[in-house]
Amino acid sequence: MKALFLSYNQALTDRVNRILDDQGIRGFTRWALTEGRGTIDGEPHYGTHAWPSMNASILAIIDDSQLDALLDAFRKMDEATRMQGSRAFYWNIEGGF
Repeated sequence: MKALFLSYNQALTDRVNRILDDQGIRGFTRWALTEGRGTIDGEPHYGTHAWPSMNASILAIIDDSQLDALLDAFRKMDEATRMQGSRAFYWNIEGGF
């Protein structure tokens, strides 16, 4: 199992939901309001007057077999919406119920 964390501009929520549906990912937790800024050249997403946009973030626990296709779909979304900004990370899950 893998834990997949995705942070993205809120404007991309419909695209993210569509990707999750298309990939058969049903279970996830979303934080609707998260702040951040890009590693290299991304604009801040602080929800302030100066930087009004905000991020959302998702954590999904997925089967190892789902990882590559899901990352590929998110990578394509990021390439098509470069200025919006998104990042995905994953790590191994040891257990749970």
